[in-house]
Amino acid sequence: MSKLLKIDVFTDVVCPWCLVGSARLDQAIAKLPEDIEVEIENHPFYLDPTVPPEGVDVGEMLRQKYGRDPAEMWARVESEAAKAGIELDLSQQPRMFNTAKAHTLTRLSKANGNQHELANAIAEAYFLDHRQINDDNILVDIAVEHGWDRGDALDAINDEHELTLTAQLAINAAEQGIRGVPFFVFGGKYALSGAQPDAVFAQALDKIISEL
Repeated sequence: MSKLLKIDVFTDVVCPWCLVGSARLDQAIAKLPEDIEVEIENHPFYLDPTVPPEGVDVGEMLRQKYGRDPAEMWARVESEAAKAGIELDLSQQPRMFNTAKAHTLTRLSKANGNQHELANAIAEAYFLDHRQINDDNILVDIAVEHGWDRGDALDAINDEHELTLTAQLAINAAEQGIRGVPFFVFGGKYALSGAQPDAVFAQALDKIISEL
C-alpha cells in the first residue's frame, strides 16, 4: 500500500536559490521508494513585492545595496546550481520582474495537478532561457504547455480578484514567519529553509517517511 507524503513549497520564480532548491528537492524525491506517493503544493511568496511590472535591473540594485560587483554574489549560487546539474549564468538575465501573474497561474494550476512542474517551467524560462516573464504572452505560452487553455490563462493573469488573492497568500506566508525562500514543509511537521545540500533533503524525507 502506498504512503502519501505532502510537501508544501514556498518559492519565487525569480529567486535563483529557489531554482537550485527545487531541483534538489526533485532529485531527492526521485530517489524515494516506489511505494511513496508525493503530493507537492506550491504557495506564493514575493521575493520583493515592490518590483514594478517593468522590472528592475538586478545588477544595479545589488551594486547600490551592497556596494559590490554583483558577479561576486552570483558566483556562489551559480556554483551551487552547477552541483545540481544546472548551467546558470545570472548575468544573462539582467532584470527581476514582478511575479504576481506567475504565482497566480501556479496557484490556479493546483486543479491540474501540475503546480510544481509549471512553477519550475516558469523559473527555467526566466533563468535558463532568459525570457521576459513579465510579458503576458510568454507566461501564457508556458501555461498552454502545461494544460491551460490560452484564453483561460490570459483571463486568469489579468483577473484582479485572483491577483489580490495571490498577494494576500504571499502576505500570509510572511506573517506566518517565512522570511526567505525556498522554504519547504514536509508532512505538515518539519520545515527546511534554503537550498540545502542533497544530504539534508534526503534526511528530511527519511525522517518524515519513517513517521507515515
